[in-house]
Amino acid sequence: MAKRVIKKRESQPVRQVQDGPFTLTVEVLRDRRLTKSVRWTVSQHTIQVRAPERLPAAELDRMVEDIIARVLKSRASARRRNDDDLEARARRINRECFNGELKWHTIRWVDNMQRRLGSCTSGGATDGDIRISDRIKSWPDYVVDYIVAHELAHRKHPNHSPAFWEYLDRYPYTERARGFIDGVSFAQGDDPDDLL
Repeated sequence: MAKRVIKKRESQPVRQVQDGPFTLTVEVLRDRRLTKSVRWTVSQHTIQVRAPERLPAAELDRMVEDIIARVLKSRASARRRNDDDLEARARRINRECFNGELKWHTIRWVDNMQRRLGSCTSGGATDGDIRISDRIKSWPDYVVDYIVAHELAHRKHPNHSPAFWEYLDRYPYTERARGFIDGVSFAQGDDPDDLL
């Protein structure tokens, strides 16, 4: 299998853009495998743009500026909806359970999650945005904290691999919270694994 060849373009040095309280790094890479379209991702605090090798510099510069503007607009919108109480709760859980090693962009309550209890976006303009269903607001604190810890753990492991579950076990009330969720799921006729 041929190895993908990506090379950095000398005229496009890594640059920094201010994103509210964050600084984003913008990397532009030329990819010989791309022929027509520009691809981009956001991960943590880096926007990586991959472009066809033959794309004219002026067109690439315009596209990069458009991508940066879209990302900044989306992230600013998410920050306006950030919930300060959930943010404080997430910071406490991160500090106490994960040694403060996790980073996210925003965390907020949402009213449009009918099945899932929470979600965490990986990649794209909404990378690091955590949403928690507001239907669990009245649940016991240790269960709400578990849902927050679960979504935070996805910042390190964006899947439900054995490594993810082992990492999440740092939260001290995992088994108790899972038992509560299992009971609620049973009463509603749901599969508890579909909720997380």
